[in-house]
Amino acid sequence: MELQLAGKAAVVTGASKGIGLAITQALAAEGVSVAAGARTLTDPLAELTADSEVRPVLVDLTTPDGPAQLVDEAVSLFGGLDILVNNVGAVRPRLGGSLSVSDDDWSWSLTINFLAAVRTTRAALPHLTDRGTGAIVTVSSVNAFLPEPSIIDYCASKAALTNYCKALSKEFGPRGVRVNTVSPGPVETAMWLGDEGVAATVAQHSGSTPEAVTHQAANRSVTGRFTRPQEVADLVLLLASDRAGNITGSDFVIDGGLITTL
Repeated sequence: MELQLAGKAAVVTGASKGIGLAITQALAAEGVSVAAGARTLTDPLAELTADSEVRPVLVDLTTPDGPAQLVDEAVSLFGGLDILVNNVGAVRPRLGGSLSVSDDDWSWSLTINFLAAVRTTRAALPHLTDRGTGAIVTVSSVNAFLPEPSIIDYCASKAALTNYCKALSKEFGPRGVRVNTVSPGPVETAMWLGDEGVAATVAQHSGSTPEAVTHQAANRSVTGRFTRPQEVADLVLLLASDRAGNITGSDFVIDGGLITTL
């Protein structure tokens, strides 16, 4: 399917690894100029700059001014903006229970999972509306509507994020900007599978192994596996393209059948 994305300009947050890197790679392959927001420059992200229009922008998106710096740099590089992908996010299992979650814990989670997207979107919207058309795709989570006590702050922040995007879609749809969310279940990234990821943290607390924790989590899906980052990226690109020109205010679950309710 021809997505007709070539020549467009995009911002991707959390672009150095995992889902964000996969999205950046996929956009670059379609001929999109990408301002790749990341705190650090990883080797895979650096490699993209050699033969594509990917420009890493090293910025801390958890700071009040970081998101606007990223958007300003993108507009300076490309002369405008067509696509925003809010992807940056993180989770820390709270295995001591909800009463162990401090104000600082709540602030960290709400900042990286919610406020970073709010601030980036706020900076990007004037440029998107200037074009008269644009797309915002935000990576949320099934945990926006699948609450888990062990990640209570993450769940709440993702619920806020999905709600925010739905409200934005109503406000900016008449001005030509589509706003949608993608809600993955567990994905094959360092967030789950890394040395300090969810599986390793839960295994250490429970006396199990990361492999056993991962196997148990994967078997909760009817496909019996985690989603791959590229599969999330493919869905994001479709929603960012004009092929999805009348889709806005929607949430798309990609979880291998983990969620069993309608």
